[in-house]
Formats: sequence, C-alpha cells, structure tokens
Amino acid sequence: MNFIKIFLILIFLFINTICFASEDKNEKFSDVSISPATKACIGCHINFTPGIVKDWFESRHSKIAPETVINKPDIEKRISSPSIPAELSSYAVGCYECHSLNAEKHKDTFNHMSRNIHIVVTPEDCKTCHVVEVQQFSISKKSYAHKILMDNTVYRLLTDTVTGIKKHDLDKLILEKPSDSTLHETCLGCHGTVIDVVSTKNISTKIGIMTVPDLKNWPNQGVGRINPDGSRGSCSACHARHSFSIEVARKPYTCGQCHHEPDVPAWNVYEESKHGNIFSSLGKNWNFTNVPWKIGKDIKAPTCSTCHNSLLVSPEGEIISERTHDFGSRLWVRLFGLIYSHPQPKSGDTTIIKNKDGLPLPVTFSNEPATEYLIDKDEQIKRQRVFSNICNSCHSSQWIKGHFNKMDSTINETNTMSMTATSFMLEIWKNKFADNSNPFDESIEQMWIKQWLFYSNSIRYSSAMTGAPDYTTFKNGWWDLTENLQKMKDWLDLKKEIYIKKQ
Repeated sequence: MNFIKIFLILIFLFINTICFASEDKNEKFSDVSISPATKACIGCHINFTPGIVKDWFESRHSKIAPETVINKPDIEKRISSPSIPAELSSYAVGCYECHSLNAEKHKDTFNHMSRNIHIVVTPEDCKTCHVVEVQQFSISKKSYAHKILMDNTVYRLLTDTVTGIKKHDLDKLILEKPSDSTLHETCLGCHGTVIDVVSTKNISTKIGIMTVPDLKNWPNQGVGRINPDGSRGSCSACHARHSFSIEVARKPYTCGQCHHEPDVPAWNVYEESKHGNIFSSLGKNWNFTNVPWKIGKDIKAPTCSTCHNSLLVSPEGEIISERTHDFGSRLWVRLFGLIYSHPQPKSGDTTIIKNKDGLPLPVTFSNEPATEYLIDKDEQIKRQRVFSNICNSCHSSQWIKGHFNKMDSTINETNTMSMTATSFMLEIWKNKFADNSNPFDESIEQMWIKQWLFYSNSIRYSSAMTGAPDYTTFKNGWWDLTENLQKMKDWLDLKKEIYIKKQ
C-alpha cells in the first residue's frame, strides 16, 4: 500500500513538473535559474496554492539571483549581507531557498516530499541576505511589540481589561481574562503571538494524508511575533508574502493595518493631510520600487516610509537619509504616550523602564520622565535634524521650523490636559470613589483612558503630520478632549456632593 502511494505521488509530481515547465515557458518571467527543489515545490503548488505561486513569480525574488547583484554599488543594493552561501547565490530566491534555511533552529521543520522544510519564514532566515535590515529591526520597538504588551504589567492589565470577558454577578461585573482567540485577533493581531509547535497532525490533501507540525497561535503576522526558531518579528508584516514587495511596504495602506484610529490614528490623519491628499490624487503615477528612492522624481510627497525608514536621495543622487529598519531611530519624541508624550526610549525593549512611581512607564503620574531610559536633549536635537533634512527636500527652513514649533506647543498643551485628567483620577482614588486595584475597569477610569489614549494622541498625530484639522478639532480632537474633561469633573463633583450629604 505504501509503495502504491509513493508511486502515485511520484507520478503526480512528474506531471506537475511538466506543467510547471510549460507554464514557465509560456510566461517567461525571467531568465534566472530556478533551483530543482523550488521547481518541485512549484510543480505541486501551482495547483494547490496558485495565488502564492503567481505572487512569487511577480516578485523580485523570482527574477534575481543573489550573485548577480552582490557587487552592485551599496546605494543600489537590496542585499546587505557581505556574502551569500554558495548553494543559494546562483538561483532565484524561491520556495525552498527560504523555507529550508536554518532547519536545525526551527521547531516547525518537518520532512516534506523527502526534503526538510519549515512553515514559518522568520527574520533569522531573511538575515541570510538582509543582515543589516534584520539587525536594525531587532533593536526596534516593533520587534519587541509582543513583549512590550504582554510583559509590561500595566499594559497587560489594560489589554486584559479591554478584551476580557465580562459577566454579570448580582450588582457587579466579573472580569475574566480574554480567551486566546480574542487576544490573538485584537491586540496580538498587530503586536504578534508566540508561534509554537505543540505536536504534529494529519491533514487531508489532494495527494493523500500528510503529517505536518501543529502550530499554536498560527496564523499570525504581527510585527513582534515570536517565531518557532526563537526570533522576534515578521518581515511579511510590511513586505507581504509572497511577493515581498517594496512597493507594498512603501505605501501607507500597509502601515494603516495597525496605525489606525482611535489610539494610533496615523493612517487616518495622513489620509486627510495635505501629503495624503497629494498621494491619493497623484500617487498612482509615482515609482515605488526604485532603490534608492529619488525625492522629486520618483515621488512628489512623502508616505510613512519616506519619513520613517527609506533610503532617500536627491534627483542628483545626493543622500538625504540612510535606510533604516529601526522605525523609531529618526524620532526624537514619542507622540503615543501612556499617559504623556515623552522623549523616545533608548532601547526598543521598553519593558526595562521603571519610573519614580515604581511603575513600568516612561513618566510618572505627575509627568516626571524616567530620564535614564529616555534619549537626552542632544540626541533629540540630532534626530530632529535628520528629520528636518527630509522635510527640507520640499520645504524651506522657515516652514519646517514653524511646523515643529506648532507641534511642540501641541505636545505641551495635550500633556497639560492629560495631567488635569490625571489629577482628577488621583483625587478620585484617594477618596475611594473608585478602586485603583485595577485602574482601567470603571467608567470614570475609562473616561480618563480616552483622554490620553484617544484624544491627546489624535491631536498630536494630526499636528505632527502637516495638518489634518478635523482630527485636531472634532474627530477625537480638542472637542472630545474638552468635553471628556468636563464630564470627569462633573462626575467628581457629584461624588463629592453625595459624600458630603452622607456625613
């Protein structure tokens, strides 16, 4: 029986190899050699997962062998590793080239059609060709996104409170921790899950029963995902599988998957801003694939990646900013604050921070920064100069200075409003009008959360991104910030009045 099954599989692979060869001839995507192992993969998967195969055929990986580009000028290269293993250098970067790397490190490695492959391709695998990018990403806040959310006791309590199951018991709500399913499709959808191999399982395929690793918390493409080889991150969070397109990564829609209102409204603000308006109107004619990216020639207004991480040059080829995959390395201030906006942290692993209140937060309730964990003034000035240099490609120095002066004012004013709301909460907790054992579960506490998590953030993002006036004013902006603060005061006044009457 096993012999017959193996024989049928071999026949199937032979037929599909012929089909693949015919298809390759008809479509003629490139002249680069495809390895025998990858041809075998495609021979089956052109029938089983044709979308993935077509996606790969349209990718740069399918058209380029590493040895043909390794000696290009650094400014034009997309490969940053000084050398590529000989067995990989002469073939297109295909299915087998990625899914077989570092097999000994992968818990999800299994024998598939007589070859050892793994399911989850990780930054450690991508590092074979893109070592600098992976090293930069590995120290970023994004790579620590899962750890930051799950290992910071304050953030975790907020997450569990927001997504937890609530049940009514007599006169109160009983909070239970969120299910894995809920957590994985909410917060960890962006922050990333821990992908682990729990056992193996049998699945039914067109060619019979197949034994594969049984992955826990899969699928997930969160940016801080913990992978079966122990690495952090998912390159496909931005460079979507299986084209791994630089164009997709450079367009703001990709960032908008996670950076969305009400808490991180970067995409919404960008879409409404002048830059976003120009992109929406003219962006279809821009070149999103050139390396390096020429300001004024390839693009006429910035997208998220322009400011945060892309290699930019002038039309004459003069470098404006170096490429980086540490997405916070150009930033001097952290707009997204809990509870206040503050200087950027020194380390991407913000779980190491502890403020003078003894909490794992970058500022105290009275807005005193945990300075030993945050970049100093000199580093802030240095980073702002880098950012200003990008702005200077299109704007005058006077325009740039005026813009950042307004942003500084906005940060100070929204921090003041957050401090006012926090002073109300401190009085409420002191008088036991609310229980601070969980500072996130009562209605007045949730009003406080909205003050800094939604409204202040919306105003700051709008101010920073060259103006989306509705988001600074009415769409989670100053209107809501002011109205919410008044409601908090009214709530406190009412509690005081009730308390006095009881005395």
